[in-house]
Amino acid sequence: MDFLKDHSVQNELLLIFISVVLGLFIGAEREYRNKSAGLRTFILVCFGSCLFTILSIKIGVKDPDRLAANIITGIGFLGAGVIFKGDNKIDGITTATTIWATASIGMAVGSGYVYLSLLGTVLVLLILSSLTYLQNLIDNNHKIREYKIVLNTFEDVKNFENLFKDYHLKFFLVRQKFSPENIATTWILTGKHSNHDQFIEKLRSDKTVNAYEF
Repeated sequence: MDFLKDHSVQNELLLIFISVVLGLFIGAEREYRNKSAGLRTFILVCFGSCLFTILSIKIGVKDPDRLAANIITGIGFLGAGVIFKGDNKIDGITTATTIWATASIGMAVGSGYVYLSLLGTVLVLLILSSLTYLQNLIDNNHKIREYKIVLNTFEDVKNFENLFKDYHLKFFLVRQKFSPENIATTWILTGKHSNHDQFIEKLRSDKTVNAYEF
């Protein structure tokens, strides 16, 4: 009996060690990209999910999934903490979903499905790293930016809308603020990244522009 008990403990320690290593791999990728949740966070998420799953199997004889189900709720609160509003978009959603996926990997390890957790880790790293190329490709060909440009007259505003067409940028007027001194207009422009760069060079040299930001 003591031998079986020691053997069981050794297996559980091995599972915990595996969960730490897998969490380290995912955390290292997030740390490398300087995200809001990094190395230690993902190690602890994977380790904690693994340990809670092991405990749920040992404690919940009749209903072993109750404790494991509550892991998802806890991870939801943790994921919400890394989501924040940036200037023009919501940031941190990818990191939050990665935390959620890492918790599932830890649960898989704690349940003894080591090969499944290894496959899950490879897929997570593949999605986070390799698909960055596809994301950049889309971004280069369909870049969306919000520009606020301060001009002198409504005629200048009209000229700039014609200028957008010259640079092959689709535009949408968001808001406009008029004062006796100038007109501050905000547009959302969509087009290739290179077209945005050329347009910014034009902004810098145009004497009718009092100020701009994007």
